[in-house]
Amino acid sequence: MVGPAGPLATISREPGQARKGAAAAVTLCAGVWLVGFTSITIFSFFLSLLSESADAFAGSGVYARLPFLCCGMATGCWRQPCILRSVSRGTKCRYRLEEHGLSVKAKWDIFCAVVDNFGDIGVTWRLARQLAAEHGQHVRLWVDDLDTFARLCPAANAEAEQQLHEGVEVRRWSGQWSATEPADVVIEAFACNLPQPYINAMAASGRRILWLNLEYLSAEDWIVGCHALPSLQANGLQKYFFFPGFEARTGGLIREADLMLRRAEFQSDMAQQAAFLASLGVARQPGARLLSLFAYENTAVAGWLDALEADSRSNQLLVPEGRVLGDVAAWLGVPSLHAGDQHRRGSLQLCIVPFMTQDEYDLLLWSCDFNAVRGEESFIRAQWAGRPLVWHIYPQEDDAHWDKLHAFLDLYAHELSPTANAALREFWRAWNAGQGAGEAWTALVREYPTLLQHAEAWTHEQVANGDLAGKLVFFYTDWLGAVHA
Repeated sequence: MVGPAGPLATISREPGQARKGAAAAVTLCAGVWLVGFTSITIFSFFLSLLSESADAFAGSGVYARLPFLCCGMATGCWRQPCILRSVSRGTKCRYRLEEHGLSVKAKWDIFCAVVDNFGDIGVTWRLARQLAAEHGQHVRLWVDDLDTFARLCPAANAEAEQQLHEGVEVRRWSGQWSATEPADVVIEAFACNLPQPYINAMAASGRRILWLNLEYLSAEDWIVGCHALPSLQANGLQKYFFFPGFEARTGGLIREADLMLRRAEFQSDMAQQAAFLASLGVARQPGARLLSLFAYENTAVAGWLDALEADSRSNQLLVPEGRVLGDVAAWLGVPSLHAGDQHRRGSLQLCIVPFMTQDEYDLLLWSCDFNAVRGEESFIRAQWAGRPLVWHIYPQEDDAHWDKLHAFLDLYAHELSPTANAALREFWRAWNAGQGAGEAWTALVREYPTLLQHAEAWTHEQVANGDLAGKLVFFYTDWLGAVHA
């Protein structure tokens, strides 16, 4: 057998090029020639067995006798029941990777090209912060649009070439590339294409450098098979594809170590919630349903607002500044809307709130009973809120987004009752089709108690899968072990 060159073996084509076509990706992955296995591959296999019988293990004391370490990173935590109990107790897991001497301090370069929204920079900025704060990594975040970054990080200077924020070195990524020593780990976020001089420097460095292409989030079934597959490079560099996802054998979701504890404390403290809403100029009405709306332009909004206006229960809708304001203004019959504006129509009070930092937006999601979100970053954070939601997926010309939408619903809703499942799917379909949201909302509200319980249970499932930053660190640690073996 050929000796291993990394966590998996070799592939000559890139699964990232087939992200919009599941069939192409499945065909691609089927042709992979596996030439070696390392610990991360073997760990994945055993975890799949452990995951299937976690309930039996939890009550048998077997975990206490197993010599496994809890990485909580590569493919989920070896002590899954332990992590779930730790979350419910509001304490941290004792079996952290670095306590067992497995953590490696390294230099990371994360490259982000801002396309037309906040999703790419939102994900990379949050990931960079977590790698620095929780794993002690030295992180440089290269951004080609600092004006957009400054919206998420108000302390940032959009004119600065280099600046430090929350332990992360933020660099301007301009067309005129200056010679820079490559990091130990290089993340090419969402196929943004690294500068060619930087790639040349990587190849000429004489060092082992791990090159990762961080892909877009998807629940499609081919993701599991393509996650962590390498791509041979003509210059000898080792490049791998890292797919975030909703299953244990993917890269997981971004989640800070104390996120669930902070959320639980906030949602159980009405005073904290009231103070936060007051900072936005909002006072929660007694007995009102509190909702948030963050979406692309969407013709379905009008029908939904009609239903909220005619509801027998009061509704307060918080709308952060963004692209959907035009649809809301059109429904109100006003020329424009701005932060601080409030309008009442029937049972509906509309409150326009300012654009927020990521931490502030978390608090908004945690405060609400229902959240309408868009893209990738807010979609993930709305799931961690443990509240029912609707996702406005980024539309694609070839309608490939419908495959991604249905793939997620197949995972998310499969344990719901038939009635709740149907209500959820119909509202999501109407929301993304741009029509019929009013009627679908009425059916959804009837299933709200079931959907609320399910949303909370889903967060625990995702915690058990591990988190993206931790899995990246473990992947690098395992890769180092492979290349030095």
